[in-house]
Amino acid sequence: MKYDVVIIGSGLGGLLCGNILSREGYSVCLLEKNNKLGGSLQTFGRKGCIFNTGLNYTESLDEGQILNQYFRYFGLTGRLKLSKLDENGFDIINLPSGKYPLAIGHNNFKETLLSYFPEEKSGVTEYLKTIRNICLSVPLYNLSDKPFNIIELSSMGIGAADYIRSVIKDTRLQNVIAGNNLMYAGHEKKTPLLSHALINNSFIESAWRVVDGSHLMINILADNITGNGGVIKKNAKALKFTTDSSELKSVLTDSGEDIEGKYFISNTHPEQLLTMVEKLKISGAFSYRIKTLEDTIGIFTMYLVFKKNSFPYLNYNFYNHNQENSWTAGDYRPEKWPQMYALMPTASSISDSYAESASVLTYMQFGELTKWQNTFTGKRGDDYKEFKKKKCEVLLNSMEKQFPGITSCVEAFYSSTPLTWRDYTGTRAGSAFGLLKDFNKPMESVILPRTKIPNLFLTGQNTNMHGILGVTISSVITCGEIVNISELISKIRNA
Repeated sequence: MKYDVVIIGSGLGGLLCGNILSREGYSVCLLEKNNKLGGSLQTFGRKGCIFNTGLNYTESLDEGQILNQYFRYFGLTGRLKLSKLDENGFDIINLPSGKYPLAIGHNNFKETLLSYFPEEKSGVTEYLKTIRNICLSVPLYNLSDKPFNIIELSSMGIGAADYIRSVIKDTRLQNVIAGNNLMYAGHEKKTPLLSHALINNSFIESAWRVVDGSHLMINILADNITGNGGVIKKNAKALKFTTDSSELKSVLTDSGEDIEGKYFISNTHPEQLLTMVEKLKISGAFSYRIKTLEDTIGIFTMYLVFKKNSFPYLNYNFYNHNQENSWTAGDYRPEKWPQMYALMPTASSISDSYAESASVLTYMQFGELTKWQNTFTGKRGDDYKEFKKKKCEVLLNSMEKQFPGITSCVEAFYSSTPLTWRDYTGTRAGSAFGLLKDFNKPMESVILPRTKIPNLFLTGQNTNMHGILGVTISSVITCGEIVNISELISKIRNA
């Protein structure tokens, strides 16, 4: 059978593109190489607890806010149980010099920080004005159909760390404002102000957890696709495309199935895509650029199962830094690991007084894992298991300093490394957030949805922006290459 659109990869970008296009009347076939859908939206269970692999909290879901409106269009609003994080401190940033909350709401955010840094009123005011204006400059953050090119935004060419230091004088406050940059794998010398602003402003508007696991989003989005007549194929790894003289004709899977399409959307890493395209001319310069682009650092995650009623549920995320500079945690020596961690309890419908489980995230350099880089999840041997166990013990010991007795509350712990991310999400070297955006070379580090092949498009966190809101917007941009973007935005606006 020939489909109108064949989508490769069922991460959030692939699922959302499948939703949009199937809703618009296109016949859609979604291919997923694994036996579970969702990419980093996947969850898994241990000892009766649900763990999120990627979506630990999300943003801008209050009535009238931007992600709320997108969720309405995708049929997610009202079907997910959401829990709003503490309005007076959705993130707690802990530095050696003190503990500081980041509050929900621009005015609340400002007044809360000024209670610690009263001399910084003008700086905080200017900072908030700037990140809000940056969001206003991105049309799809406001459901505007104005033409948009991320490369042309001036904030793409300004360093986030440099900007914060230019308006905030107190070095402690500079690092507090950047203290949750794990959300975008912030790099002191590369992260653009645009990336920081889009993420931080969205969370300052409102911050939420999905109760009982992010897999509920996957189920709803997948049901929407099949309900619209779309087809979803699991355990179907796309190997290569067949082509004619100018465009793609079909994609061949590892089962030998040849799936024809009019349009193709890739939700995989761009470098993987290069290996799948044969015969068509792809410029050597483009191939070289893709292969030499830097990825964001990977994440080591420890998953904790707590003994019943032993550890209180924290309605916030706790970012602990062992050094004052909150930008440099990824540049560690292995013997000094971890330089930071983020504790994120899981929201459960069973109790909001005690935590059933939690995820603890910290950076991990791929160099620590080279011994096992040619292995696959579940087949790495006892030495890998011992490596992960020791890392968990080190991380727990570090957490004891801020949460005395937490180890005694733990019934069991599990872990994943960047190798796990690489195997399940197809990211190069297990990158948590895809390609690294670099303000020093914005044109080179940004991949746009349209390719030189007329009927091949890209989506997901490697294009334009990452995060739940960023990928949502990227999916709309991608689909706007196939459908009328103005009409699509109007439908989302009026959902």
